[in-house]
Amino acid sequence: MRQGAFTVSVEGATLSGEVSGEGTPLVLVHGMAGDRHEWDRLLTALPSGRATLRYDLRGFGQSEAREGAAFSHADDLLALLDAQGIARAPLLGLSMGGGVALNFALDHPERVSRLILVSPAMVGWEWSDEWKALWREVAAPAREGNLALARDRWFAHPMFAALRRDPAAAEDLRRGIEAYHGRQWIRDWQRDELPDVDRLHTLAMPCLLLTGTLDVPDIRLIADVIEGAAPDARRIDFADAGHMLHLERTDEVARAVEAFLG
Repeated sequence: MRQGAFTVSVEGATLSGEVSGEGTPLVLVHGMAGDRHEWDRLLTALPSGRATLRYDLRGFGQSEAREGAAFSHADDLLALLDAQGIARAPLLGLSMGGGVALNFALDHPERVSRLILVSPAMVGWEWSDEWKALWREVAAPAREGNLALARDRWFAHPMFAALRRDPAAAEDLRRGIEAYHGRQWIRDWQRDELPDVDRLHTLAMPCLLLTGTLDVPDIRLIADVIEGAAPDARRIDFADAGHMLHLERTDEVARAVEAFLG
């Protein structure tokens, strides 16, 4: 595994990322409308000796994607690990990235030593009508070419209500949203997949589930289902915290991650 920035060619895309530290890295998967720099604050709170690999998902940040090419984020992650010579590693995913990490762990359990999910989504989840309405409020202006309004509405999403109370954390989120090009609000070429909820009972590795008591109902319900169905899941539910725990409770999340990884 080479240190520093890298690119990996996968079918229909080029993934961009970076590796730091020696040994098997903690692989980090960012959320929707973010990129690998979403982890900057958390990485400063982890021990300096912790090896990490973070990358931009297909179509996000500096990772390029060919329009019209159907794909799976889990397939991309498999190709990335193969290219980096990583046989097995711990995996940390946030929000949408948590859904990607969970999907990958279910597809390739032999490649994941430990799984950490922060406010995760889930592949194939049946979202509530309220969630869908909030998504349409963001997607509609994006599809009409008004990305400024789409970004404003995403920043105002109830998921981020707790974070917006902290000016510094809110500024981090706002900066990331302003850098986001908005393509996934307009059209997402991910392949349809069967719901992961039906195979949670097969999750083979220890799982740490980090959630906030103030998160939105859909994300809270996903966490409840994972906690109840996964064979070896430990949950830490942060009081008076919302969706973006890596920004809201950075030091506490870093300590929980490090204790879990041992």
